[in-house]
Order: sequence, then C-alpha cells, then structure tokens
Amino acid sequence: MHIDLRQLRHLIALAEHRSFVAAASAVNLSQSAFSRSIQALEHSAGCLLVDRSQKELPRTKQGLVVLEHARRLVSGARLLSNEIRQFNGLEAGELRFGCGPAPAAGLVPRAIGGFIGRYPNARVLFQVDDWQSLNKRLLAEEFEFFVADTRQFEADPDYHTRRLRPRRWYFCCRAGHPLAGQASVSAQALLQYPLAATLRPPNLRKVLGDLSGQPEFVANVECENSYSLLGVVLSSNAIGICTANSDALHSAAGALVRLTIDGLGEDCEELYTRYGIVSRARLRLSPLAEAMIEQIVSTDQADQSLDARSLEHLAI
Repeated sequence: MHIDLRQLRHLIALAEHRSFVAAASAVNLSQSAFSRSIQALEHSAGCLLVDRSQKELPRTKQGLVVLEHARRLVSGARLLSNEIRQFNGLEAGELRFGCGPAPAAGLVPRAIGGFIGRYPNARVLFQVDDWQSLNKRLLAEEFEFFVADTRQFEADPDYHTRRLRPRRWYFCCRAGHPLAGQASVSAQALLQYPLAATLRPPNLRKVLGDLSGQPEFVANVECENSYSLLGVVLSSNAIGICTANSDALHSAAGALVRLTIDGLGEDCEELYTRYGIVSRARLRLSPLAEAMIEQIVSTDQADQSLDARSLEHLAI
C-alpha cells in the first residue's frame, strides 16, 4: 500500500467532519477533488474505508484501522518536521500543549509571555479544556504535555508528572451579596445560592459533595472560562470559586468578598489544587516543549509573592 500523507490527512478530516462538503472546505479543496483523494486512498488500500450509504459516513472495519494509523503517521510527520526545525533553530518551531481552566487563568499566560520573550519566532498553540479531554489529545499525540490536575496520572507508569505549587481554592461572592458581611457562613446558607464554577477537578467535587450531601453535586452555572464565571458572580447572587493566581481577580478590583465556610479550615486538603505538568513516559519531548516546561516551573515559583498580592483583591 502506497502511503500518501496528504490523503491520510483528508481521511482524518472526513472522520472529524462526517461530511464530504465540510471536510473538503476544511482542507481547502473542492468537493470533487476531495472525493477523488479519498477514492485514491481506498484504491491504494484495496478496500472501501467509508460507508457512503449512511448519513454519518461511518468508517468500515478496514477504515477504522487505516484511520488509527493515519492519525499516528500524520502526527509523527508533523512532530518530525517541527523537531528538525527546532534543532536547526530553537526559535523557529511550533509547540502544542494543553492546560486546565485554573492554570489558564494566570500561570500559563504569564509563562507564555516569558517564553515568547525568549523565543519570539516560535509558534505556540495551547488548548484550554478539562483534564479528561486534554488526556485524550495527549494520547493522540496532538499535545506534547498538558498542565492540569495530576491526581489521575501520578501512579500511572505510562505518564510522567511534574508537580507545581498547590494553591488554595476560595469561595467568593460580590461585595453586595447577602452573605458578604458575615464572619463565617454555614454550608446550608452557602448552598441556598446558585454556584458558578468549573467542577472538573475531583477535589472540588468532593468538597461540594460533602457540603451538600449530594455525591454528584452539579453547579447551576458551569464554564471553563474564569473571566466568564467572574462576570456571572459580579452580576448576580451566585457564589464563585477561584484561586489566588487567577488574573481575573485583578479585574474585580476589590468587588469580590472571600467567604469563610464553617468546617472548611486551612488544613482541608481538598481545598488545594494539585496541578502539575503531565507528559507521556518514555517519549522524548521536543526542545521547545522542554523550554516551555522550564518557563512554567520558574513562573510558578515566582508567583508566590504574586499570589499574596492577589488575595488583597478578595476582601475578607
């Protein structure tokens, strides 16, 4: 079977878009040219790869096998080309990684700022998502690493984790909120109000489950963007959750109040992040990935004083 990376990319696009028209548009081809490319790949494979009789265009058994290898080959070719460019000149390469909502709200943007100052010609693409989605993309070799909660990966020999500093989560509300003037708030009083938060980290789910008596507690407003959640909290009686390193706190300018919750002391382990850098074990990282990881770690250490100043934006 003749391997044509361009045709393999077209098969991947068809699998993602489930439409010849949409896939052709995504790769900047006419529909007829795109169809010919898929047909040529099928001719080379000696079998049909797509069931055209069904609307969703499912892959045949052979198509599933070819698609799995196509993703691996296309990703490998991209990584090879990128790494060669990096070795020829570290500033001229592309880096793809992911991060969770909390590190994306402060740490990672600051680290990228320092990184592009050192490597102004490097191209950085980072995706913000929950840790489950980030892991899928890591396994698909779309990312070299991601920054997120590490609890699910620390004991797994297939992963390498590098821990970052833990940061405390705080419940907060707007300054004019009915709970804002209370020295401490009971769990019952807290949960009388809507909650606007990201609930992906398992530690937060446990805290809220314990507080509510509901193992699968669901927030009223759920989003992976800190600024959007902050806007909900500032314009309603919703309760928010944030960490000290969130850049969103600076835009609040003292308009948020930190709530002290009965029974949740400083020694409550679940109120602290357990974030780190997750990569695949036994897979060598590119020079740009190594450089970015070192930048994230150094930025994380430098953030200690910044975290203290950020808490000033959360009135007690």
